[in-house]
Amino acid sequence: MTIKDVSFERDRPDVCGDAHPKALLKAIQEDGDYLLKLSNQHVVSADQFSQLGMLQLFRLAAKYEANPRRFSTSLQGKILISAFYEPSTRTRLSFESAWHRLGGDIMSITDRSTTGIAKGERLADVAEMFNNYGDCVVLRDNNESSLEEMIDSLRIPIINAGNGSDEHPTQALTDMYALFKWRPDLVTDEADKAPIKIGIIGVPDKMRTVRSFIKCLVKFPKAIDEIVIIHDEESSTQLFGSEQREQIEQAGIKIRTTRDLEQVLPELDVVYINAISWEGDTFSTYGSEFHLTAQSPLKDSAIILHPLARGEELSADLDHTPHNWYFSQARGAVFLRMALLTCMVQRAERVIDVV
Repeated sequence: MTIKDVSFERDRPDVCGDAHPKALLKAIQEDGDYLLKLSNQHVVSADQFSQLGMLQLFRLAAKYEANPRRFSTSLQGKILISAFYEPSTRTRLSFESAWHRLGGDIMSITDRSTTGIAKGERLADVAEMFNNYGDCVVLRDNNESSLEEMIDSLRIPIINAGNGSDEHPTQALTDMYALFKWRPDLVTDEADKAPIKIGIIGVPDKMRTVRSFIKCLVKFPKAIDEIVIIHDEESSTQLFGSEQREQIEQAGIKIRTTRDLEQVLPELDVVYINAISWEGDTFSTYGSEFHLTAQSPLKDSAIILHPLARGEELSADLDHTPHNWYFSQARGAVFLRMALLTCMVQRAERVIDVV
């Protein structure tokens, strides 16, 4: 292989949508009390976050992202146990990058077969050991009940980084952070702000990313005009789980379902697309006929969010268009998780009121 030019540009923007966080930082007034409360909580579900609590996390994430060199020792002396028993790239690396960027140390487990669990050890006993080894646990497991089995034995916080097909709360926080960087006015009380219409290509009852994203969206009813669920015929009878649709309606947000992607795309301000649902030890793919490309009839101002990794549903020819906010979404995950981790290990006081 011969490559003539091996240079690269360090200062080149890594996203097409210039997702600079300074406008969001200015839009949210700091209130450290909400951050301090996180030091006594596990993170299990997106349900546990209030609107004001999320906004304070987004403000701290924006503070980190706006000036990443300003903060490098917030987690010095703290140890993260990164336990990923299900395949992961972005989630695991963004958590570990977040911890390292703040000066902490990490112990990683990426294969269940190398642990005592493979010998039949109870998860409650594993949790007891974790109490002595680290200051925080990040767990991804394809078993939905693993968190529940560990929590009663833990005296350190644990973060749900995806448990089976149940939830992925920190992904949803990342999604919301990207959304509000795109439209900081949505978090303000401006009377003339235009609420947005969001299309979700996916199955809320099967996809943990979609389930958690909706739980966060309903906390901002003044920002969201309508949620449109775009689904294939096969999923028509299994779209919503227990109280999912009711949760949206009770928030005062309109909801609609459709199988016609092309018809609804010109209406949407945000398109959230995913195709993969983890089920048991493997994954299933839904809506394989839905594809977004540069030729799709998107509004000129519309953005696309995708939790990644992507398949054929999201064409690479969108990467260099203004619709691409999925790379910004992935970038922001590091800073959002930096904010969350800082609070959970009792270090928020080191960054509150620091500019």
